[in-house]
Amino acid sequence: MSTLTNPEYDEDRRAKRNVAVLVAAQALLGSQVSMVVVSGSLAGNMLAWNACLATLPISMMVFGSMTTAPWLSPLMQSRGRRFGFFIGALAGGIGAAISASGLLFGSFILLLLGSYLTGIYMSAQGFYRFAATDTASDSYRAKAISYVMAGGLLSAIFGPQLNKLVQDAYVIPFLGTYVAIVAINVVGVFLFFLLDLPGGTRGQPVDHTAPTSRSRKDLLTDPKIVVAIICGMVSYALMNLVMTSAPLAAVGCGFTTNNANDMISAHVLAMFVPSFFTGHLINRFGSSAIIATGLVILALAGMTALAGVELGNFFVALVLLGIGWNFGFIGATTMLASAHRPEERGRVQGLNDMIVFGCVTLASLASGGLLNCSGSTPVEGWSAVNIAMIPFLMLAGGSLLWFSGRHGRA
Repeated sequence: MSTLTNPEYDEDRRAKRNVAVLVAAQALLGSQVSMVVVSGSLAGNMLAWNACLATLPISMMVFGSMTTAPWLSPLMQSRGRRFGFFIGALAGGIGAAISASGLLFGSFILLLLGSYLTGIYMSAQGFYRFAATDTASDSYRAKAISYVMAGGLLSAIFGPQLNKLVQDAYVIPFLGTYVAIVAINVVGVFLFFLLDLPGGTRGQPVDHTAPTSRSRKDLLTDPKIVVAIICGMVSYALMNLVMTSAPLAAVGCGFTTNNANDMISAHVLAMFVPSFFTGHLINRFGSSAIIATGLVILALAGMTALAGVELGNFFVALVLLGIGWNFGFIGATTMLASAHRPEERGRVQGLNDMIVFGCVTLASLASGGLLNCSGSTPVEGWSAVNIAMIPFLMLAGGSLLWFSGRHGRA
């Protein structure tokens, strides 16, 4: 059949347009996340009344994402993805403005409040990967997710390098970071007018013959959904655990804030460069094999970090951490996208992101405590952060082995 009359080709032509817009949004708007990761913990260290709370701004951002996902996902199903993405950009701009006020007035509480609102943007950004599948055929789904995640490659270059230019633009350190983030959200919101996605269900007549969505309890008894959530949760939480404390650990070991920016830039590059071929690998080898590879690479990242605190160790560990996250998280997202019916989309995706970012919140909270309060030196704290990866890697690896064995018997 000619591609000109192939319905799947026509569908993917629309999907590819949406993917291009979402890649641009990931690149521009997504840069604020890497900027906040670097500056948030350092600003927190400057304002917090206890060093153990230095990473609390990052935790609040992730907590904001966790508490947003359960209501934002159903809202998108009702009102459409574009409406939810507008909310995310608005919250990101307001959150950055409040964080800037916190720095101006020396208020840790305002910095935390602004970080929470930034988490609403982070939650909306998390749904870019799912929006890419809304108009994609089965054969294009994994590639669509992978390409949208690859948009983070540009944000990895743009965000930390922009941060280096603006973080000291004012007398108050990092104030320029949050002012720049406000501008990023104001400009980036216009990208969403270019999306061509299905409308929401609000105002449409109810189809009483359509299959009903399973309850959350029933969804959490589906082995494929459970394993996808566990592997996505562990991949993201461990990445956040190590990444959040890395700038503080590096500065504590005698390196500069510019070194920290470069490390995070290399890390975020490693998170998204593999996305150009992760979708192809998933189509070739299956999501389970790619998730397993990601978990092994995350373990290698921890081993590299434990091997020493030279600048090279930090860079290599964070690069491996990014690659492991990419394989584990994209593999888990693809597994989840194939485990539910269309009418369950809002419930499943919201439930997934609530659980994933709930654990990421705990990881970011634990990160500062492990680094600053579990040893007498930054070296001992950094070792504690990386040792903490072990039980969670065992949990994800064990669940994946169980599912693979069960699926093989079936």
